[in-house]
Amino acid sequence: MKSERFLDKRLAGPGLLLLLAGLALLALLLWPASGRSPVDPVVVRVKRAPLTINVLASGTIKARDQVVISNSLEGRTTILSLVAEGTQVRAGELLIELDASSLQDRRIDQQIVVQNAEAAFVQARENLEVVKNQARSDVEQARLARRFARDDLAKYQQGEYPAQQQEALARIALAEEELRRAEEKRSWSQVLFDERFLSQTELQADELAAQKARIDLELSRGRLTLLRDFDHPRRLLELKAEVDKTAMALERTERKAAADVVQAEAELLARTTTLERERGKLDKISQEIAKTRVLAPQDGMVIYATSTQASWRGAVEPLAAGQEVRERQELIYLPASGARLVETKIHESDLQQVQVGQRALVRLDALPGQIFAGRVESIAVLPDATSAWLNPDLKLYNTEILLEAESHALRSGMNCQVEILIDQIDKALVLPLQAVLVQEGQALAYQPGTPPRPVPVRLGRHNAYQVEIVDGLEAGAAVLLNPPLQADGAL
Repeated sequence: MKSERFLDKRLAGPGLLLLLAGLALLALLLWPASGRSPVDPVVVRVKRAPLTINVLASGTIKARDQVVISNSLEGRTTILSLVAEGTQVRAGELLIELDASSLQDRRIDQQIVVQNAEAAFVQARENLEVVKNQARSDVEQARLARRFARDDLAKYQQGEYPAQQQEALARIALAEEELRRAEEKRSWSQVLFDERFLSQTELQADELAAQKARIDLELSRGRLTLLRDFDHPRRLLELKAEVDKTAMALERTERKAAADVVQAEAELLARTTTLERERGKLDKISQEIAKTRVLAPQDGMVIYATSTQASWRGAVEPLAAGQEVRERQELIYLPASGARLVETKIHESDLQQVQVGQRALVRLDALPGQIFAGRVESIAVLPDATSAWLNPDLKLYNTEILLEAESHALRSGMNCQVEILIDQIDKALVLPLQAVLVQEGQALAYQPGTPPRPVPVRLGRHNAYQVEIVDGLEAGAAVLLNPPLQADGAL
């Protein structure tokens, strides 16, 4: 029957490596001291002692309040120069200078584009005024043509036609009078001819004059008929048609003028938008060029972002001149105060135990023997994406520990070990964690013998090294430190 060591799921966190190292060291210390051979079983006794419930994790020191200076240039660019790490700088001092050569070339090209856009804008603006003037002129001319056509119609109806008709009537009246006189003269001439006072020739001349007067009268009457029946209706239709024609021409001219103005305005709007867009591009390029000189926003000590970062592929390449950086990449940290934080990661199995406000002890690799007190300040809501990507079964939550005291010895990027204090049991029956096995869901401790005898136990709380025995063993009972993985009589 298979058995497995008691490893509660809560022990699968980042402190597992530390636990294994401690167990190995303990085994090395016990064997030489007892004088046993490597095959002799190691026996420990259940004892009553204080049990500190804690969570162990590794972390990194960083400033609590710090300004993060990132690369705000679009795309990728190269560092030309940067201030040395650890330098104390003042606000406004140059921190990093980035390569701006390509941006300078782009600005020159964009300036040419802006100049062309300005010329097109001026042309469109002046063209709009020309079109407006031409439109007003065309509309005014069409209105005058319509007015003249109406005046011509009124002039004909009220002046020309009545005058022509009166003239025709007058001609008829004169012709009638001329005919009457010619008839009277012919009649007297006939009388005189009969009495031999006039010659035949003179009589014929008077008859011819009367005939001419009669013909003139007929012609005058014909002209009046022609005027009334033909010339007048035709001329009236022509003048009315001209009025309608000029009215339609005016409407057509007004519409065309409005369309021309709208088109010119649209062209001006397009040129204006193009000019604004090209100017915006030029301003953006100028802003990008300004971003190539990164200045310190405040006083502080320069810390390279790469000094506090790690990558799943190994160490991050240190920040240096000639290095290519991407947009939004963090480059430099400027601490704003002496307060320090510890960045650590808590395994999901310990997440229920760790709460904001709990006390923590921090030990630094660079400062052996010194312990710094702190408290849990924040716990991430979601697991760290990088850890989850590397191992989908590993869920670590970013946690920050605020150190209570400031110290000039603490520097960002230092490695440390964090002990979060969960609880304290003053008197508990405890065993080393590796002295307990779980077989088919039952916790077992093995007492010495041939073969070793399994004893069912009920477990309480534990830390990274010890576990509380709630029931099954009494104080002083001897158990094997390294119980067999497979034993006779195992439950």
